[in-house]
Amino acid sequence: MPRRLCCGDSTTEVYPQPREHGFSTRASSGVYSSPMSAGKAAEKHESPDQPAPDDTRGWVARVFTWIEDVVYIGLSVMLAASALALLGHTANSFVRELLQGSLPVAIVALLDRLLLVLMIVELLYTVQVSFREHALVPEPFLIVGLVAATRRILVLTAEFPELQDKGEQAVRIAMTELGVLTLMILALVASLRLLRRRDRDAVAKKD
Repeated sequence: MPRRLCCGDSTTEVYPQPREHGFSTRASSGVYSSPMSAGKAAEKHESPDQPAPDDTRGWVARVFTWIEDVVYIGLSVMLAASALALLGHTANSFVRELLQGSLPVAIVALLDRLLLVLMIVELLYTVQVSFREHALVPEPFLIVGLVAATRRILVLTAEFPELQDKGEQAVRIAMTELGVLTLMILALVASLRLLRRRDRDAVAKKD
């Protein structure tokens, strides 16, 4: 039950609260004040001076995003320079072999360099997508693996006459490697088909 305290012309009602909060008073005018509400008001008053955790996380995330962009730009520049340099060297070798009439002999080596340029271009595309969307796309990595496996098969095929002179053990190892590379190519092609089918299904669902 509230207690009425009379002081002069005003009357104040005192309500009992738990011991840890003491008593709260309410004047006859109808205004009520409690220690808990006063503490919340003090916290609201002090909160602008303290940085919010979400703001700190956002600032740290922006810093790491900026560092990631700088790394992507550096990788793009080096990959582009490497691809251009290798392409120029391959073109120079192609013209030289063509003028000397030894192009059929050097065609496998030239094709190997062109496939290496293609691998670098695919890596450059992957970096470009990662820089633009800040997400890794699996399809370019599968294409790079497919090109690398094809490149290794071409090298082994070109070296096969020399392997026959080295003995039966070298030929057996080369044949095993060719079988593994063939299985790898089949797995990569199947993965690419599944990814593209998934993308088509996702587009169809959106439409």
